[in-house]
Amino acid sequence: MVITVLDHEFQNELCESDSEYPPKKVEDGEVDDDGKPKRTGTVWTACAHIITTSIGAGVLSLAWAMAQLGWVAGIFILLFCTFAALYAATLLTDCYRFPDPVTGKRNYSYMEAVEAYLGGRMYKFCGWMLYLNLATIGIGFTITTAKSMVAIQKSNCHRKNGGDDPCMFSNIPHVVGFGIVEILLSQLPNFHKLSWLSKLAAITSFGYASIGIGLSLSKILTGHGGKTSVAGVDPSSSDKIWRMFAAAGDVAFACSYALVLFDIQDTLKSLPPENKVMKKAVSIGGLIMIIFFIMCSTSGYAAFGDKTPENLLAGFGDDMAFWLVDLANVFIVVHIVGAYQVLCQPVFRIVELLARRRWPKSKFINRENPIRFGKIRFNINMFRLSWRTAYGVVVTIVAIALPFFSDMLALLGAIGYWPLIVYIPLEMHIAQKKIGKLTIRWFGLQLLSFLCLLLSLAAASGAIHGLYKGLNAYKLFQFKE
Repeated sequence: MVITVLDHEFQNELCESDSEYPPKKVEDGEVDDDGKPKRTGTVWTACAHIITTSIGAGVLSLAWAMAQLGWVAGIFILLFCTFAALYAATLLTDCYRFPDPVTGKRNYSYMEAVEAYLGGRMYKFCGWMLYLNLATIGIGFTITTAKSMVAIQKSNCHRKNGGDDPCMFSNIPHVVGFGIVEILLSQLPNFHKLSWLSKLAAITSFGYASIGIGLSLSKILTGHGGKTSVAGVDPSSSDKIWRMFAAAGDVAFACSYALVLFDIQDTLKSLPPENKVMKKAVSIGGLIMIIFFIMCSTSGYAAFGDKTPENLLAGFGDDMAFWLVDLANVFIVVHIVGAYQVLCQPVFRIVELLARRRWPKSKFINRENPIRFGKIRFNINMFRLSWRTAYGVVVTIVAIALPFFSDMLALLGAIGYWPLIVYIPLEMHIAQKKIGKLTIRWFGLQLLSFLCLLLSLAAASGAIHGLYKGLNAYKLFQFKE
């Protein structure tokens, strides 16, 4: 019940925060059917949103995943995960309106659509899974940032001291530094004030992925590629099956873009119908995403073979193009600074809305204290300050305790892929089209959902096994690489 109430209030608060400007008088004919100003989005703007959303930090682990799975299993799982997510996203476009996909009432968020089509119980389940995924992904972002900063340090060290120097550095200072930056940024009550950072993050995500692919192709074309195989790394190793499971989780993590589908679709013009335009955008954007994923995974594996690193860029530290690698790592840091805030702000707001609803008269929770430094004015809310700071501290501590890049990504992928990316969209499609049980189409959809469930369970088991081994191999707060 908490999630049901909070999500409606959260949507209302988002609408209010989006209209920070003084309300303008809208002339007749300049509004859509819901009374909001006319949307202006097109199939190409939607494609751009999909591409920049899907190409994130997870793409850098795809080459490592390919190395664990080998050519056959790696390409099969990559194509299966991406096409399953693409198919589910295509079905999801028809759920933007309820009950009719063309003339029905708009669903502005994933949660609203789940409530409209599947009801309260599934709505609550989706809410817990969604916010758990958003909360834990900040840990993965923190670890990724620290890895990138250490890679820059190692690159500089090798240039100064030679390639034989081990150049071991601790991740902890970078994790702490990133945590402080995010704590400061999280104090802004409204992420719309940092829209420039969000746009910059999208550009840099495309930049570092392109650099990784380009450097891999350069390594291959110059004849310095690695040794690859059909079965992948160490087919006789006792840990082979666990690493394969974790690799499948990395692939699933890279495919999780459907959670923002309704946000993108809500920007489209009303004519032609949004679902038809969005299907084209999902098809085009998804195809580009698949091509990008295949290029990154296959070129990275071909470049390094069995020695493919967990983070593709980490393998280029000693190359002549060190400045390009350093630039890519800077891109990663900039991207994640913005992405962290985008994904964590909903978690902040949900907790704060719950607190305001539970203690409506508390000054600690509700009062905004004006602060002024010269001409700079802003408000500080003590509950927001303390709660968001505590959240940032907890994320930082967990990231220090679990500094295992690929296993963390695999666990995050397992948490969100099956329930949020595949199962719920398929169930919404069944409810919308009134597909009868035990029909051929129903069996087909259930089979797809079941296969994705097995994939998520395997990924989760591989990630948990990797995290367990990591905790036994490293001392807490003393991790170096």
